[in-house]
Amino acid sequence: MPGMPEQVPFSATANPQKNRRGLSRVWHAAGYSLAGLRAGWRETAFRQEALASVVLVPAAFWLGNSWIETVLLAGTVMGVLIVELLNTGIEAAIDRIGPEWHDLSKRAKDMGSAAVLLSLLLCAGTWTLALVHRFGA
Repeated sequence: MPGMPEQVPFSATANPQKNRRGLSRVWHAAGYSLAGLRAGWRETAFRQEALASVVLVPAAFWLGNSWIETVLLAGTVMGVLIVELLNTGIEAAIDRIGPEWHDLSKRAKDMGSAAVLLSLLLCAGTWTLALVHRFGA
């Protein structure tokens, strides 16, 4: 339409990652992922869980009687880390909106925290059952 500015596709202006292809896209995505892990490391809960995973993931290979058991044991540990990172992302996004209290912000943060709790319970339950199966009565 005459007199109207030319429309630029959203992806071209908002996020240069969307225009990358091939190895360039993979390389940049890996950099963003490492930046996310560094940001997660600054969170006490993630740091504690990551340090526990340094012990638990290798222990999964010792404790598991089959590859399925090993994957379940290690997978639940990795699941805790994944959920913790997602929860931290939710909290950061909510905090960016503003410091004022809002019921929806509280609900989002509470639900993220509940997800972490459930992942920890799943991990603890899986490890407890595996230990009882291996060493129990």
